Amino acid sequence: MHQSQHDEGPVGEPHYGDAALHVSSPAPRRRRRIIAVASLAVVLAGAVAVDRVAAARAESRTAEAFQEGMATPQRPSVHVSGFPVLTQLAEGSLRHVDITAHDIPASGTTRPLPVTELTVGLDGLKTSGSAGEARARSVEATAFLSYEDVSGGLGLEVSQGDEPGRVDVRVDLPLVGEVTVSTAVSAAGGNRIAFKDVRVTQGELLPPVKALLERALEEPVPLQNIPEELRLRSVTTTKSGISARFTGKAVTFHPSSSSK
Repeated sequence: MHQSQHDEGPVGEPHYGDAALHVSSPAPRRRRRIIAVASLAVVLAGAVAVDRVAAARAESRTAEAFQEGMATPQRPSVHVSGFPVLTQLAEGSLRHVDITAHDIPASGTTRPLPVTELTVGLDGLKTSGSAGEARARSVEATAFLSYEDVSGGLGLEVSQGDEPGRVDVRVDLPLVGEVTVSTAVSAAGGNRIAFKDVRVTQGELLPPVKALLERALEEPVPLQNIPEELRLRSVTTTKSGISARFTGKAVTFHPSSSSK
């Protein structure tokens, strides 16, 4: 039986005619929608960029105020939370600001304990007309004191203790030898760190060693350059240092507010 040429193609394969395939262009309404979305994206991108500039300026000004108030050798890092920042600035208050500062010096005491690192979370931060002052509705802060800085402040070698909340203090005197004691660390009034419950763990507590330890540990040591509105709530020991937690309401950061 004779098979026509039209039947010679593979079975089931679609057949396209000679006519050209025509794709219609988007309807006018769809084109307008695409243009509107693209325009909105451009506007939003511009708004975000402007807001980011405002946030950067607020962060810079806050860092300047904090550095002036806390006498830090380097300007701290500052991050302003929330969007948009421009609205917060217009209202005169930043909702939340995180600050991290290093090497806050201590002075005005025979046993200065500098703060190795201070992390601060501020809610409701307002800045005055002076760059050297900043005020916050509420503050939570953590002051970290490395054992190296604590040792320098006390004049004794301090390291992590064998139990939580305790540190080891080592004394090495000529003709007396090495003596190590363990002491508990706790928060005391007036933003001070207290050393209590001293136990000898190595050596003999001879009079010269006892006198040296009493001068260094008998009285609580104040933490310097901390705004007076902040209150020391707790003290914990870590592998590398002592961590002190503070909270406060209506806190002002400026030079005259620091503890003397």
